[in-house]
Amino acid sequence: MRRLAPQDLRIEAEEARLLILRMLRGGRSGHVGGALSCVDILTTLYFDEMDIDPLEPTRPDRDRFILSAGHKALAQYAVLARRGYFPEPWVDTYSDLGSRLAGHPDMHKLPGVEANTGALGHGLSIACGIALGLRLQERRSRVFVVLGDGELPEGSNWEGAAMAAHHQLGNVVAFVDVNDLQISGRTADVMNMEPIADKFAAFGWKVRTIDGNDVEQIQGVLAEVDRDSSSPTAVVAKTTKAKGVSILEDTAASHYWKPAAAEMAEAEAEIRARIQLLSLQAVAR
Repeated sequence: MRRLAPQDLRIEAEEARLLILRMLRGGRSGHVGGALSCVDILTTLYFDEMDIDPLEPTRPDRDRFILSAGHKALAQYAVLARRGYFPEPWVDTYSDLGSRLAGHPDMHKLPGVEANTGALGHGLSIACGIALGLRLQERRSRVFVVLGDGELPEGSNWEGAAMAAHHQLGNVVAFVDVNDLQISGRTADVMNMEPIADKFAAFGWKVRTIDGNDVEQIQGVLAEVDRDSSSPTAVVAKTTKAKGVSILEDTAASHYWKPAAAEMAEAEAEIRARIQLLSLQAVAR
């Protein structure tokens, strides 16, 4: 685990956002909205919380991360590259035929990916199975999973929620990326799953609600997680779809984006300016 100051995490998250756009530039389209909304969570987990080693990605006692909403893979690829799991130039192959970086994560192609995901709703059950196996092996490793609010109508999520509570899997921490949008529009209009926090609590989970684009709140909620607890933890993370790219924020159109050249240039310039400002603030700290 590495402990970083919030400002350093913010810079890392913005660098990851820039990599997301770099992949989008090469692949010409992709699921960018959800990737940008959850990247602050992934950055904080990989850089500040999880017990992992990029030089030994299959170490038995490592913490695990499952991206249940596999179409948000751009975020995981960007953070894995920044964390040193694979050479950064690999991101330029995104979506190429035979690339290790496909539209959804593939554990057989890329180090650091623990499960093939993208069939929505399965990630939580996968995470619970891994967590139960770790406990049977008497390992103290934890399993973190990121869900999307748009995948919660899938029933297997709630089978996983019931299993985690029944088996007292305190080594499971689930973040629900609640950005309020999916490909068809507002989640409340497509299939309203609110109150999400109350639903997880009813299953027997410890529940916290935070701003999922605020790294200090993410750090704070993770500091509260008791790895010896008998209850799994659900973090309802309120985010903004396409956070960090003003022309896309809080739009359903950002779910799968095919940017024009001018739009891409504007988005990249916005993020670079923010990185520069954050870096100057870090130096002055």
